[in-house]
Amino acid sequence: MCGITGVVGTPAINDSVTSMNAASYHRGPDAGAILSLAEGTAFGHCRLSIIDLDARSNQPFSKRGLTITFNGEIYNYRDLRKELGRDVDFVTDSDTEVLVEAWRVWGPECLSRLRGMFAFALHEEATGKVWLCRDQFGIKPLFYLPLPGGGLAFASELKAIEAAFRSHLTLDHNALIASLLYVWIPESRCVWKEVWKLLPGHYLEVSQGGKIELYRWWSLGNPGTLEPFRNEGDAVEALGTALEDSVRAHLVSDVPVSAFLSGGLDSSLVVAMAARELSGIDCYTIRFRDRDQRQEAMAADSLYAGRVADYLGVRLDTIEVAPDLAELLPRIMGILDEPIGDSAAINTLLICEAARQQGVKVLLSGMGADELFGGYRKHLACLWAARYRSVPHVLRRHVVEPLVRSAPVSSGSRGLVPMRWAKRFIGFGGLPAKDAFLRSYSYYSAEDLGELLEDDDGRAFAALRNEHHALFDTAGGDLVNRMCSVDVQLFMTSLNLTYTDRASMAASTEVRVPFIDREVVDVAMRIPGTMKIRGGTQKYVLKKVAERWLPKEIVYRPKSSFTLPLRAWLKDDLRDLVDDYVLSGQGLPARGLFNSTYLRRLVEADRSGREDNAQRIWQLLTLEQWFRNHGITQVA
Repeated sequence: MCGITGVVGTPAINDSVTSMNAASYHRGPDAGAILSLAEGTAFGHCRLSIIDLDARSNQPFSKRGLTITFNGEIYNYRDLRKELGRDVDFVTDSDTEVLVEAWRVWGPECLSRLRGMFAFALHEEATGKVWLCRDQFGIKPLFYLPLPGGGLAFASELKAIEAAFRSHLTLDHNALIASLLYVWIPESRCVWKEVWKLLPGHYLEVSQGGKIELYRWWSLGNPGTLEPFRNEGDAVEALGTALEDSVRAHLVSDVPVSAFLSGGLDSSLVVAMAARELSGIDCYTIRFRDRDQRQEAMAADSLYAGRVADYLGVRLDTIEVAPDLAELLPRIMGILDEPIGDSAAINTLLICEAARQQGVKVLLSGMGADELFGGYRKHLACLWAARYRSVPHVLRRHVVEPLVRSAPVSSGSRGLVPMRWAKRFIGFGGLPAKDAFLRSYSYYSAEDLGELLEDDDGRAFAALRNEHHALFDTAGGDLVNRMCSVDVQLFMTSLNLTYTDRASMAASTEVRVPFIDREVVDVAMRIPGTMKIRGGTQKYVLKKVAERWLPKEIVYRPKSSFTLPLRAWLKDDLRDLVDDYVLSGQGLPARGLFNSTYLRRLVEADRSGREDNAQRIWQLLTLEQWFRNHGITQVA
């Protein structure tokens, strides 16, 4: 796992790549180098040594006219090495060299043979061409900036591009609006108008003359056209086999492997499978103060994590999280690159830092299971919404919804979870299926955004809505699988994998995600929605697999989100910060983008317990912090 940087076809390359590599040091503190390849082209690399720790495998790595700077892991590199045969004279034991030789033999077609996570740039001396490539799920990031006069710069993180080319960059207002709607920015957009994210499953070819061509090498299987499993037994058997094989593959490493353990289904199952392969594994979890847990009114992860650790006989480190946001908020917003408002990034950072202090470089995660198997509350809620729409409109509008809207979401220090969920549900339950799904995980309607933003013409929202609906319409299959397909392509990549990569690499650790594996995903896309959500049981087929590995109290425990106790903190510890960042004349109202009256109404409704606006307010805090970190005083 590493940080990659480079410039292609542009002058003043040494200073640019030096600046970018320095900004990427945290991604790979074990070794670093810059290599000039041709006039106007140079690669940089910062290495976190995981496979073949020998200095011979340092990068940029050159061999017989091909040079690579590579971020990621190829878990099947030993199989590929055998397939490449005895004719190849290997000089290292690394997956990096195997990747170079695979490209030499198969060219871009080698990408479909790779099992792993990757983003890399490869230069061919004979033609002067450069290719930028990214894995099919977007586990590893890759940004690029086309430069005036031709050529481009690329890097694993946006901050590296900013370090060398900040004067070239201007804000993209549509991306800012996306961050408010979703609390993340889709891969199709970037907070800087001039920068692009190489899309998952794509590669970019840059010719010696500077011509840039984009190619798609992978597409998510369409659940509507794949041969579905006909019975539960076959689905459980296939999924169990694929997941065991994936976990085994993700243990390939020349350093010890540890794991996240929340005590939920996904991480517990990954740990159970890994522990059998490794005869034990060290794990990490978090806990919150008791009073914070009461306000969230959610199941305590640390309690269940302890039970799983005892059952499996693995060591568990528990990290208590308290709201030291005066230090953490500026830092996490610098780490995340863009204004991403999911507090799970802070949890990830704290766990990875604790692990790194104990010498850990690699952690397994259960991420991806919710997207693949219908595990989020929004998935079940959208199924309920289909039934809710059958209730007479008059009854919904004049009886049910007024009663729900008038009810509080908290009482004193205790959150009222059913009312919190009910209020959210009536905001989308009556909409058509694809609009209901979008609204179930976004935080503003078009009308709300119009009130929040000064001079909003609605076009940004319409573009985001159309992008979402296009994915939903082309997914095919039943409603559950349409939602899963959209989540894999939008939510999983743009939020969960993004914050996981940035937060873990800020601590110089690598997070591996066995659920987000080509074999597991292929199986998941063939499982009918009725096996993913059965009655009120979500991730039903995965739970059937897990019953073979874990006690039922863990398999069927209440779901808890991997986030901070924002509701408690915003009403207490972070109250002054909200006043300063969201309400004061030195905060968001001064940026020229927001309606200060709407901001105040939003905060007051949350503090009174009438509405649950915690996530909206948290995103506003993160956005203002991002502005301050970048010295931006005016947006509009």
